[in-house]
Amino acid sequence: MHSDVLRDPAVLVLIAILVTAFSGVPGLLIRGGATGQRLATLGAVIAAFLGLHSAISLLLAKTTTTFVIAWNLPFDACEIGLDPLSLFFLIPIFIVFLCGSLYANGYWPASSHRSSEPALTFFYGLLAAGMGLVVVARNGVLFLMAWEIMALAGYFLMVIEHDKEEVRRAGTVYLVAAHIGAAALFVFFSLLRLHCSSFLFPGQGGLHIVAAPATALFIAALIGFGSKAGLMPLHIWLPSAHANAPSHVSAMLSGVMLKMGIYGLLRFFSFIADRPLWWGVVLAVAGLVSAFLGICLAASQRDIKRLLAYSSIENIGIIATGIGVAMIGQATGNPRLALLGMVGALLHILNHSLFKPLLFFCAGSIIHGTGTRELDRMGGLGKRMRWSALLTLGGAIAISGLPPFNGFVSELFLYLGFFGEARANLPYVVLGAPVLALVGGVALITFVKLYGATFLGNPRSQQAAHCHEAPLSMLAPMGTLLGLCLLGGIFPQLLLPLASPLLATLTPVVSGTASQPLPLGWITMAGVAILGLAALLAFSLRHRVSALPKATATTWGCGYLRPSGRMEYTGTAFSEILTSLMSGIVRTRVAKAAISGYAPPPAAFCYAPEETILERLLLPLFDIVGIGFAFCRRLQHGQAHIYVLYIFATLLLLMLWIH
Repeated sequence: MHSDVLRDPAVLVLIAILVTAFSGVPGLLIRGGATGQRLATLGAVIAAFLGLHSAISLLLAKTTTTFVIAWNLPFDACEIGLDPLSLFFLIPIFIVFLCGSLYANGYWPASSHRSSEPALTFFYGLLAAGMGLVVVARNGVLFLMAWEIMALAGYFLMVIEHDKEEVRRAGTVYLVAAHIGAAALFVFFSLLRLHCSSFLFPGQGGLHIVAAPATALFIAALIGFGSKAGLMPLHIWLPSAHANAPSHVSAMLSGVMLKMGIYGLLRFFSFIADRPLWWGVVLAVAGLVSAFLGICLAASQRDIKRLLAYSSIENIGIIATGIGVAMIGQATGNPRLALLGMVGALLHILNHSLFKPLLFFCAGSIIHGTGTRELDRMGGLGKRMRWSALLTLGGAIAISGLPPFNGFVSELFLYLGFFGEARANLPYVVLGAPVLALVGGVALITFVKLYGATFLGNPRSQQAAHCHEAPLSMLAPMGTLLGLCLLGGIFPQLLLPLASPLLATLTPVVSGTASQPLPLGWITMAGVAILGLAALLAFSLRHRVSALPKATATTWGCGYLRPSGRMEYTGTAFSEILTSLMSGIVRTRVAKAAISGYAPPPAAFCYAPEETILERLLLPLFDIVGIGFAFCRRLQHGQAHIYVLYIFATLLLLMLWIH
């Protein structure tokens, strides 16, 4: 009997989550040496293979399994369940957790990080397990518990280098933002409990409430889940947190944890069958605004990890846009638009979970080899870091939405929805296409800047001149993710079956449309043709270069006798025109010393991009709120007789109100 239970794929998924949670425990008990980290990596391999195989098999079979766990808390039954929506989000959790655990052996080895590695490894597994528990929870209180485990594990991972003031500040901002979002979720689940008379989640389309309560639920969900996803203007914690965390932690935060906010929104939408049209409009507009502002802010950054963090806001915006378009299609009775929007959003969830961890791993490889995150201090790394350069190039192409990689496929579905299905009766939806095209253009500029300023040209600093390639333990996970990106771009038929089981839950109107053919065959042919053409061109160029006589000479230096790397265009210079055009969104703070006299002393020049929305709008608002709290703080002065007076006054007011 026990052997039959252990062969159940649903049980194996839950076992995989438990193994993930305890994978870092041996490292806390075995001090000194790499044994604990190796055991944690072995646990990650076992959990990932168990979880991925079982989750994919259950998802393809469209199976739903529910378990009830005995507990003594007065919050209804402790129910966990595995349905297509949960199984879909478990896939990126296990993939990124496995790759990040392998990557950490070279990036954050126990031999050189003896004081921090055990805690980092433990909380890395706890973060992945917390996210796994979030997606399988079917009780509001259990969901909030898992949500808090995820939030706190993420915090301890971010501040692992707590001796740095910048890291501590980023952790504090994250913790405050996380608990503001959690407060909104407390409101959300309290309202849900009020209308369902239970903390258990309602079934698919089982929530039928009038407009005003539904609006309150939508606003609370948008704030609570949107803050975790990083939708603007709820994104304030994201750039500094992702920039200051270790690179494999940033990969988990960006590639997976942001998707927990998307999961929460999709889970809420599955409760309500008849969603108002304006919900879809709000979500689509918020997604387009986040995508555009996020990529504009990314283009102005000189910190490679902060650039990738802002790019995550862009991609979350694309996902939110697809969900909003699907809701518009459902509310207006356009099943094809609903299908294209939801499929595009779901595929982009998977795609972003592959190419964004890849790019954060590549950033970690660059930082590991140079010791700096500043793009303007790099250059010429491609000569010494050939594998990292190749992998970064593939990730940059994928995130820019270009074929033959997977980012192209998911964005293509959104374009097809905008142009093909919205012309007849929804002309205003077509306006999303030029915005999405503009986002794609700026993304291309951004990642040309990232790759060119990092790997091309000559070194601009001693760190870049003496860089070294990452070890195999770091390159292997990066290569795995790049291979998956290429596979998903050439054969989207492999990814579509993973998204299809969710359509009946999220967009019931497409039940008769899901079987209609989508343009997948020609995507495969185009991808194969592009790969073949690229291989042919590379072979031709290599053959032509090898046939030429070998000669060496310096590049013409525009008349300068001793050109140096300081004369090259930096990443900041490359994006200066775009940054100036977007000056209302992002500005550059410049600090420079005055130069005077015939022989002026050395002067320092410092510049940093400034986010206008955060620093000119949100932070002043927080200052005003802080003044109000400072006044309230005066009420707490430690004098007991005054506290007794407060209690008496409160009781008197309550008696008068009841009377």
